[in-house]
Amino acid sequence: MITANQLRAARALLGIDQKTLAEMAGVSVPTIQRMEASEGDVRGIVDSLMKVVGALDRAGIELIGEHARSDSGGRGVRFRHLPQKLN
Repeated sequence: MITANQLRAARALLGIDQKTLAEMAGVSVPTIQRMEASEGDVRGIVDSLMKVVGALDRAGIELIGEHARSDSGGRGVRFRHLPQKLN
């Protein structure tokens, strides 16, 4: 799934804070805070996690899984395409 580090990195790429991500995903700020405080894979309600992943996807973020094809071979976060304009 997604790690807390990936979630923080995705927000950093987008240049948004926890409140903005929560609004984009339709979840509460404490939900984002709990997700980012997780050790390793984000734990929580699957529906909330899917909302957050969906919001990141709509914002143009690609989450790279542990076994996905990448040059470094590890998990990561990147833009699907170079952004035209961020918030």
